[in-house]
Amino acid sequence: MPYSIITGDDELKRYCRELAGAKVIAFDTEFVSEHSYRSQLCLVQVAVGDRLQAIDALAVDMTPFWEVLTSGEHETIVHAGREELIFAMDAVGRGPKRLLDVQIAAGLIGREYPAGYGSLVSGILGVRTDKGETRTDWRRRPLTDRQVGYALEDVRHLKPLRDRIVARLEQLGRMDWLDAEMAAWQADVIAARGDERWRRVSGSSGLDRRKLAIVRELWRWREQEAERRDCSPRRVLRDDLIVELAKRRTDDPRRIRAVRGMERGDLRRGLDDLAACVRRAAALPDEELPVQIRQDSNRQLTMLGQFLSSALTSICRDAEVAPALVGTASDVRDFLAYRLDNRRRTGQQLPVLAQGWRRELVGKLLDDLIGGRVAIRIADPAADQPLSFERLAE
Repeated sequence: MPYSIITGDDELKRYCRELAGAKVIAFDTEFVSEHSYRSQLCLVQVAVGDRLQAIDALAVDMTPFWEVLTSGEHETIVHAGREELIFAMDAVGRGPKRLLDVQIAAGLIGREYPAGYGSLVSGILGVRTDKGETRTDWRRRPLTDRQVGYALEDVRHLKPLRDRIVARLEQLGRMDWLDAEMAAWQADVIAARGDERWRRVSGSSGLDRRKLAIVRELWRWREQEAERRDCSPRRVLRDDLIVELAKRRTDDPRRIRAVRGMERGDLRRGLDDLAACVRRAAALPDEELPVQIRQDSNRQLTMLGQFLSSALTSICRDAEVAPALVGTASDVRDFLAYRLDNRRRTGQQLPVLAQGWRRELVGKLLDDLIGGRVAIRIADPAADQPLSFERLAE
């Protein structure tokens, strides 16, 4: 398949006018995320029919491309397209039309989830892909023919992959599953863009509410500084330093400076800001403090969760669905806790395994196992699926 690379705005506009008439657009991106606050888009690869096209995102205004991709009635194909969706949202405020992620779709026909692009191409199409440029710094110019050719391999097989996977989904009657999963996935990605993810600060889970408030304020300051400097947040202030400052609860700049790890010049210049963060958290009334999220240490719940996780895996493999796509161990525990909670609040959200296609696939059977209406036995220890589910006589 011949290809070219677009490096000028007028050239991109002409290409986008052609692209507007396409029925299916497969695309991928190359980006660098470790050196800036937001991922830096460097290269876009597109496959339409028999034509491959590369676009130098560092040389052109990409807006026309995102406008075309998010308009019209075409289908858009990606693999593991979280960043691609975010790029589109950041550029024009909406996602690509009729988005289909082959990684998610493949999980619904029993392929491993999440599966790499090369694994899917090899396992489904029987084609090996080149992995020779996995360590490329995509910001450097000029790009070599080998680099561009490698990048285009990531879109060359997307449409054949999509066709093979969708054919199997149609055989299994699961196209509505895919539609529901893509809609939920996109909603989650979009919602996460606006979330304050301060609870992910490593080491903060055991802190009391007042200290968590300090963590939250310091996290917010770090995010603002990282965006202003256009760098990774952890380059501004490490997680362990946030937790240490929260534990000490001091708003004295001199005592903050004395913490080991605070010797850097940029941190010394921010001492007053850090002290202000601590003061804001200290002044909060109790009702505005973050809620502690404690892990349930109930031994029975832990044991039953492990048991039901094994059941979920067996059900999924028998049904040709990737267990990791259906639910995690945490999802199983949430389902179990919900079913065993006799004090359910009005309007309480259903656990994920009790909703939609997951309820039909595993939720009802897990409910019957909890209620003692179904039993599990080992049918054949040597079989691929050694467990058997048997409904008990009432």
